Amino acid sequence: MKSAVILFPGINREHDMIRALGMVSGGAPRIVWHSETELPAGLDLVVIPGGFSFGDYLRAGAISARSPVMRAVEQAAARGVKVLGVCNGFQILTETGLLPGALMRNAGLKFVCKTIDLKVENDRTFFTNRLNRGDVLPCPVAHHDGNYFADAETLKMLEGEGRVVFRYANGTNPNGSLNDIAGIMNARGNVIGMMPHPEDRVEPLHGGAECLPLFESIVQEVVA
Repeated sequence: MKSAVILFPGINREHDMIRALGMVSGGAPRIVWHSETELPAGLDLVVIPGGFSFGDYLRAGAISARSPVMRAVEQAAARGVKVLGVCNGFQILTETGLLPGALMRNAGLKFVCKTIDLKVENDRTFFTNRLNRGDVLPCPVAHHDGNYFADAETLKMLEGEGRVVFRYANGTNPNGSLNDIAGIMNARGNVIGMMPHPEDRVEPLHGGAECLPLFESIVQEVVA
């Protein structure tokens, strides 16, 4: 599997993501700086990791969404390349329009850092095919602007088309997201954004490896 991790000033979860991807693919992903205008050829996956790109000025992800590399990411997504955005990456994907809706300030107006219960709502995606619908995984969150919002028509579309990939389960919604939404995908199914950090629950040193099958799912999808 050939992958790339996009790096912006202020991103701080790139090494966690590189570790997780390396565990399942046997090779390190390429790092692509935000000012690049092209991505490496032949990519199977592009990942935008978490952090606080450009200090979250204006809005979380707003400046990064206008960085040169995001035009290349948009073009790759249009070709069918798989794109995964985690936390700040999810915010960036909504700011570019690759995913609908917006991530607003947490309902409690405070930064949240803890482990939540993450429910798999759609098990037929490139990031969930090694799991079953209804599976609940412990997964860390760490964000200040994770409150997913969309208008009623968009929510109806996401729910009706099976585009809600993850939900917060068992009353663990940490931010007030509508419908307990923790992650969604685009209509084509090759772009997924989520707020929790599965890359931080993939080995015993993390306290458990329950989220490793998510990354194994990518490899299975690419190999298939």
